[in-house]
Amino acid sequence: MALIANVVQGSSSVRLALLIHGYGADERDLGGLLTYLDPEGELAAVLPRGPYAVPGTPGYSWYPLGPQDTEGTYASSLAELDDLLDEQAAALGFDRSQSIVGGFSQGAGLALGLALQRTDRPRPLAALAMSPTIDTGAFDLDAHDAPPVLVQHGTNDPMIPVQRSRELARRLRALGVPTVYREYPMAHQVALESLRDATDWLALVTAGERPDEPVPDDPIELVPSVTTAQWDAEVLKSELPVIVDFWAPWCGPCKQVSPIVETIAAMRKGFYKVVKVNIDEEPQLAQEYGVQSIPMIGLVRNGRLERASVGAKARPQLEAELGMLVIP
Repeated sequence: MALIANVVQGSSSVRLALLIHGYGADERDLGGLLTYLDPEGELAAVLPRGPYAVPGTPGYSWYPLGPQDTEGTYASSLAELDDLLDEQAAALGFDRSQSIVGGFSQGAGLALGLALQRTDRPRPLAALAMSPTIDTGAFDLDAHDAPPVLVQHGTNDPMIPVQRSRELARRLRALGVPTVYREYPMAHQVALESLRDATDWLALVTAGERPDEPVPDDPIELVPSVTTAQWDAEVLKSELPVIVDFWAPWCGPCKQVSPIVETIAAMRKGFYKVVKVNIDEEPQLAQEYGVQSIPMIGLVRNGRLERASVGAKARPQLEAELGMLVIP
């Protein structure tokens, strides 16, 4: 099928930019980024619409993410976008090999596919992947003479763990793809800081450079996540009392109490172990420990739950309810 696409052409455009929206959005979603990404008006931005309506939303998708989605595949949408890139480059009079491909979430995974898949068509100049939902295993990757890639992700992304993008960037670099990785204290979104970095990276790429940087080591988490499989060893058999933060990404009060739990972890290091459990990912633990409302902060000692505090509370009250000596 022919994709619906809008074209926004800058006043002094010299190359094409294909910007691919994420799940549940439409072709207008990334248009607002052009003011930041293209301050000089050097891009002719092609903004396609995903071919499949997402039930219950005004937006569209490129391939299924949930049980309500029944149409399309990653490969079919990748092929359609590949054709669109050819068509629009010819129609606008630009060299496909000088184009920029970029996307957010679902669109970011497709942008990576356009840049790195094995194909007989000219590759784009570079790919911008903002909070990608897919890794390179989804397509036939050819890293030989691959274009540079910028991967960006939010450390507080409740939908896609930031660790996935860290590992993706490391894998690309190991294969020889020039890759820059950046992360920001944001959720599943685009921030002003990430746009500034993308603009600076684009300037280097269009000047003929191929930016490539080592991916920083993972930060040490003050409050690491614990799974059902780790529960026995990390919590029940711990020599230290364990404070457990039962939470979920959609829970507003959980976000309020999270920095308080991190403060306790930092101040009580050596006396308590502090961990967190995502109840969406570990429903068995939530059921076993009677978690009916979150955030629930529990104190586990000698293999059993001794105390629990429910709701977002100030640190002194939380510590008191857990039976801890309150530190001012």
